[in-house]
Amino acid sequence: MSDEGNLMTLETTKGAVVIRMRPDLAPNHVAHIKKLVNEGFYDGIVFHRVIDGFMAQTGCPHGTGTGGSKYPNLKQEFNAAPHVRGTASMARAQNPDSANSQFFICFDKAGFLDRQYTVWGEVIEGMENVDKIKRGEPVKDPDKIISAKIS
Repeated sequence: MSDEGNLMTLETTKGAVVIRMRPDLAPNHVAHIKKLVNEGFYDGIVFHRVIDGFMAQTGCPHGTGTGGSKYPNLKQEFNAAPHVRGTASMARAQNPDSANSQFFICFDKAGFLDRQYTVWGEVIEGMENVDKIKRGEPVKDPDKIISAKIS
């Protein structure tokens, strides 16, 4: 599978993070995220929930974990990809079909999430920058995505 058009670069306050998107695993989620990136949705959005040894979550326009994009929620695309260090997966509410714009990057293996959340990518560069993101629930003076681009 070609990476062309499937690499998302997040310029964060801690440095660049490159995520290889996986349309083979979650085609609708990847298409949705690309649309949001191209509209500038993620630019300036904070990492609002960051739990040491678990994950860093972002993608809420309110910075609180309560919001999504103007688009409808996505139907789940649970797949066999494991939640391991560097996995990019969709956050959601109780309803499996409630993912919208929020996603998280795993710091470590989180097998209890497997087949419960939609994995749509993996960090291929800059995981050391993800590791530096400020922790908290909620985070005080959080790190943020300065800009997101697809290449």
